[in-house]
Amino acid sequence: MNYLILHESSHRMRISVPVSHMSIREADILEYYLKGLSFVVRASVDERTGDAVIFCESLAASKERLLRALDTFSFTDEHVVSLMPEHTGRALDRQYQSRLVWKILGKSFRMLFFPAPLQIAWTLAQSVRYLAKGLNLLLHGRLEVPVLDAAAILASMLRADFDTASNVMFLLDVGAQLEEWTHRKSVGDLARSMSLKVDKVWLRTDAGQDVLVPVQQVKAGDSIVVRTSNVIPLDGRVKSGEASVNQASMTGESVPVVKRAGGYVYAGTVVEEGECVIEVTQAAGGGKYDQIVRMIEESEKLKSATEEKAYHLADRLVPWALGGTAVTWLLTRSVTRAMSFLMVDFSCALKLAMPLAVLSAIREASKYDISVKGGKFLEAAAEADTIVFDKTGTLTHAEPRVVGVYAFGGMPERNALQVAACLEEHYPHSMANAVVKEAKRRGISHEEMHSEVQYVVAHGISSKIEGKKAIIGSYHFVFEDEHCTVDDVERSRLNAIPEEYSHLYLAIDGKLCAVICIFDPLREEAASVVDGLHEMGFSRVVMMTGDNERTAAAIAEKLRLDEYHAEVLPQDKAEFIRSEHEAGRKVIMVGDGVNDAPALSEADVGIAVSEGAAIAREIADVTITGDSLYAVLILRRLSRKLMERIRFNYRFIIGFNAALIALGVTGVLTPSASALLHNGSTVATGLRSMRDLLPESRSADPGAAWKGNPADRKKEGAASPAVYAGQTSGRGQEMNTGIESSAVLE
Repeated sequence: MNYLILHESSHRMRISVPVSHMSIREADILEYYLKGLSFVVRASVDERTGDAVIFCESLAASKERLLRALDTFSFTDEHVVSLMPEHTGRALDRQYQSRLVWKILGKSFRMLFFPAPLQIAWTLAQSVRYLAKGLNLLLHGRLEVPVLDAAAILASMLRADFDTASNVMFLLDVGAQLEEWTHRKSVGDLARSMSLKVDKVWLRTDAGQDVLVPVQQVKAGDSIVVRTSNVIPLDGRVKSGEASVNQASMTGESVPVVKRAGGYVYAGTVVEEGECVIEVTQAAGGGKYDQIVRMIEESEKLKSATEEKAYHLADRLVPWALGGTAVTWLLTRSVTRAMSFLMVDFSCALKLAMPLAVLSAIREASKYDISVKGGKFLEAAAEADTIVFDKTGTLTHAEPRVVGVYAFGGMPERNALQVAACLEEHYPHSMANAVVKEAKRRGISHEEMHSEVQYVVAHGISSKIEGKKAIIGSYHFVFEDEHCTVDDVERSRLNAIPEEYSHLYLAIDGKLCAVICIFDPLREEAASVVDGLHEMGFSRVVMMTGDNERTAAAIAEKLRLDEYHAEVLPQDKAEFIRSEHEAGRKVIMVGDGVNDAPALSEADVGIAVSEGAAIAREIADVTITGDSLYAVLILRRLSRKLMERIRFNYRFIIGFNAALIALGVTGVLTPSASALLHNGSTVATGLRSMRDLLPESRSADPGAAWKGNPADRKKEGAASPAVYAGQTSGRGQEMNTGIESSAVLE
């Protein structure tokens, strides 16, 4: 690509692309290409000027690589184009920016150059749609805000105050455009964050083999295979097999739907159980975004209870405003004073500021790698007093690693790891990923060698290899449920395996073949996050894990948890949350696995971490796409700040507009002044609601955004973390090295 360097500093470079006209698509392609470079912190491209601004941590260290990347860039490169999402929002922003600019320019032009008769004619023409809408509501017996708007416009024109009528309509129109723009932009941002992040898919070849390929390579007509807990990456029709599919995100159905041969499946839905072969009808990038947008717009989840209350309050105040107008006229016989009630209504600000505040908060959350599916969940996150954590992949790192393989029954260690990786690669869980990565590190190829794979939730995996049953999973699953055995001469070796590691047991044909030891350390930020949750008002921080009692107790003491439950099954987690609800508490659940899905669904706010199972992300109300638990604290602080803003907006709107009405009734303000102040305050409140709630800049410290001002956190919280030191219900007095042992595949 040809380009010209306009300016550069220690961290920033501005370039110009010498093209006669850069399209929106070309600007998006270049911007996402630059953002995808590992050494680029952020980048922006303006299609109107053809300029790109690129930020690096150190331009001097990265300049050579940056220039090389720019030299090789091409707008037509298929790989580069694939980096760009289906919709970016740039076209939407330009559309609404142009609308607002033309509205303001048009208003200014008419005021400066239209003669008075032409301005009056224009005002009369513009008023028709407002008057018609108000009249239509009256004819249907409904007293809502448009009736008040129409009455104010009509009263102004009857008094020959066409300037006031014109200004009221202009501000109403601008306010509606701002609300629509912010709503659509927030929905678009949310849809992009919810869109699929599936990189690879199992392609069924003509020879009947399953090959893992990038999803971009799949074309319409190809066959793909999806299994339990996998996300369906593309629209298609089931060719063979049977699966129970959770498609709540697309259709709203709460109960999984059984899909058999001939049934249609949608991209973004999740296989809860079973396996099927799908003939693809829609290649990558075709329609998923639009489907999600429709789902969001139709979902009542988008509105919080507080937002709904404020929204409906505006309509309930309309009869009072009309009544106040009549009473004022009867008492004062002054049309001017009576119009004070019509010129000032509460609806504009309430209906503009509240949705803007909620949607802007959702959009702001995405800056911190937090995807929130609706304002309802921000409100619940602000009010929750109990938070429940899963352990593996949540409080511990999402990428544990294999530290040892103990082979039994004469099976070579390399072969054992090969079989284990072949089975585990179908189920994206942190411990399964560790096995697959270790096989890759050792250069072990693990092509398909087994029959259909079955996942037993919270226990392990079962399949057949050369007609023999092969299983991998927990001690309980392998030895107690499946009654596998180990030779007496090797039992001493089994008992000598270090307990400080997590264990996966592999057995074939009823005989133990290997034990895989996995190092699963706590996240570095886990203790700080738990302290922060206590500080921010949570009275109960709980861990529920399928791990053994000894390990769970050690973690609970180390993290200063209020409570823990060990060796639990998925239904136990959901039952605990139900008991908390019965006690009158609101609950947040944080998890990552298939076995966390019931609890995530049961909680007031279900939070899924990014590397977890697809079904957990599908069911969850909030998804953390970053690799830090500090996001939970950021969510809590953001939601609390949002509720503070909503309450402030509510008090300000009611108080300010009531004062305007009082000043108008007493004759201090004219109707024109009341209308100007009212509409000006509405726009100001809306703009204020769009400001970031957490103004702190993002830094190298992943916890910086939640920390803020200590005084603010003290007001938000209920106690200091020191108060909770040692509160582990008297359990877990023995500490281990911090490396968890596990007998359960969570």
